Amino acid sequence: MNWITDVKIPIGAWAKAFVDWLTSNADWFFNQLAFVLAHVISGLLFVLQKPHPLIVVLGISAIAYWLRRSIVVALFTGLGLLFIMNQGYWKETTETLALVLASTFVSMIVGIPLGIAAARRAWVYSALRPILDLMQTIPTFVYLIPALILFGLGMVPGLIATVIFAIPAPIRLTRLGIISTPPSLVEAAESFGATPMQVLRKVELPYAMPQIMAGLTQTIMLSLSMVVIAALVGADGLGVPVVRALNTVNVAKGFEAGLCIVILAIILDRMFRTAGEGDGV
Repeated sequence: MNWITDVKIPIGAWAKAFVDWLTSNADWFFNQLAFVLAHVISGLLFVLQKPHPLIVVLGISAIAYWLRRSIVVALFTGLGLLFIMNQGYWKETTETLALVLASTFVSMIVGIPLGIAAARRAWVYSALRPILDLMQTIPTFVYLIPALILFGLGMVPGLIATVIFAIPAPIRLTRLGIISTPPSLVEAAESFGATPMQVLRKVELPYAMPQIMAGLTQTIMLSLSMVVIAALVGADGLGVPVVRALNTVNVAKGFEAGLCIVILAIILDRMFRTAGEGDGV
């Protein structure tokens, strides 16, 4: 059986050659992308960290009430954020929130059009499906290596890794929502002279909105699950105290930071959950 291993397919060498080629020929693109993403994160951090924390808590609670029209959700949001502040992790929480919001924004902006294209063209989904499977199943540490090479340490490689991990959700769920539109609704719109773009805007997207919102929630949760991984490439946030607690076997710090991540996840889930799932916490 040695003949099987004697002629090894050089997958690793091909991957290295591809990353080297990107570093040599597309360095300008990755520098510009890192510049833009870094400023997006900086802008979010300015909004979250510049005002007094109590003002930010009040503002987020007001947004929660506006989105859900539920005093219970707003009250839980405020109390949860106050608890995080009490534990001394407010700065890390705002950093994590900025990273999650930025990665969710990028994932949805890219994912929804790709999901629409995949629903409209079967060959697009056939081409995307193996890529999406790879993005969801390949160990995260594998693509952290080229992210580090192309973007260096900091929040940007953490953002890129988070987007790669989370973006399959909005693509798949947007496509599912579009293709689930009853053909009778599409035929009725077309019979009244609607163009394909009008059918998309006025029939398919409204019908698919619950699935798209589910994709938004899934993207947020997947982004939060990457907090600790992003800390390994220099991203600030709640993942940093978790990694430090792991390195020092500090149970107290690890539990505190982990509980803050859980509370933040529940707050975001309750704020953006699909309508009809209830308003109770």
